[in-house]
Amino acid sequence: MTDKSFVKQQILEAFQFRHATKEFDSSREISDEDFYFILETGRLSPSSIGLEPWKFVVIQNQEFKEKLRAIAWGAERQLRTSSHFVIILARKSVDVRYDSDYITNHLKTVKKAPDEIVKDLPRRYQNFQEKFGVLENERTIFDWSCKQTYIALANMMTAAAQIGIDSCPMEGFEYKRVHDLLEKEGLLEEGHFDVSVMVAFGYRKDEPREKTRKELNDIVTWIK
Repeated sequence: MTDKSFVKQQILEAFQFRHATKEFDSSREISDEDFYFILETGRLSPSSIGLEPWKFVVIQNQEFKEKLRAIAWGAERQLRTSSHFVIILARKSVDVRYDSDYITNHLKTVKKAPDEIVKDLPRRYQNFQEKFGVLENERTIFDWSCKQTYIALANMMTAAAQIGIDSCPMEGFEYKRVHDLLEKEGLLEEGHFDVSVMVAFGYRKDEPREKTRKELNDIVTWIK
């Protein structure tokens, strides 16, 4: 087997291994080394126009978990049994509009863009955001930001699966109450962030049933 074939087989095996784990083995902990690896794959994920509009809040405090369990019905077992629980936040319009201070600062300090690029890019971003329908209202802007977090989410879950760690993404929570809890704790940074999605990591308690998916021909259309 060639090196490429071996890598492809490893990746497909990880996708076969991964499933939405509802209950984890609470006696097993992910090592710091492995969990930082998972976080790093989130950090290195792509995002539209490279804005990285996310923050990963790792919940380890048991009292906070109990508060969250009361308002996140879809995460009840995962909060109780997972090794690590993450709330992924997305930046709001104050930061991801083409004319925001965040974008200007991000271009300067993270992307190290020269001054002429920093001056010109917001105009180009405005053209993109207008034509893509991002700027219709506050919700469309935030939804666009949330879409980027799902790229990081997927990469983190895939990376975890490749090293034998289970995961479960979750949207089963009361949005307003989770927002209020995070806001009260100062985690939304005075309106710059809001909750996008949650994800738990750990080791499965039970083996899942065999994975089922549609056939490739049922979901792919070729235009030649």
